[in-house]
Amino acid sequence: MGSIKKIVHQKFETERLFIRPTSEQDADLIFQLMNTRKFLKFVGDRRIYSIQDALKYIQTKMLPQLYNLGYSNYSLIEKISGDKIGICGIYDRDGLDGVDIGFGLLPKYEGFGYAYESSSRLIKAGFEEFEIQEIKAIVSKQNVSSQRLLEKLGFEFNGLIKLPNEEVEVLQYKKLK
Repeated sequence: MGSIKKIVHQKFETERLFIRPTSEQDADLIFQLMNTRKFLKFVGDRRIYSIQDALKYIQTKMLPQLYNLGYSNYSLIEKISGDKIGICGIYDRDGLDGVDIGFGLLPKYEGFGYAYESSSRLIKAGFEEFEIQEIKAIVSKQNVSSQRLLEKLGFEFNGLIKLPNEEVEVLQYKKLK
């Protein structure tokens, strides 16, 4: 008989946030976030027009990577209020050599340092716990606030890239362990 390895999906914590793998119970958050003006403008339309679409997206895009690699998309929960405020994750994205980090917040939580706080913690986990040697990031040319955040996180500009099935080039950054 072979041994059964139990997969532990890690949760993280910062001073102000609980960071846990996104699950089906977060369909409401994914629906709200992926339909915000900024998400649609800078990330794109993921065709999530209902809670059911969000649930399917979690089941087909987020959970398989979590089960296969041990990391994926994480929901951000504000400790004080218990509110789900956004997402942050390390993604194995089609058309990108290696993994990249991404983040998004509901509009009322932008500008308070939550993206920096959650990204910093997941970068640390990526290097130390998931043993990733390099993390990339892609960002729209127009998304100056995210470009500044990546630079604050220690990422360096690495050129332009065009992802499969996308029409526009995006900026690519990278950070080594």
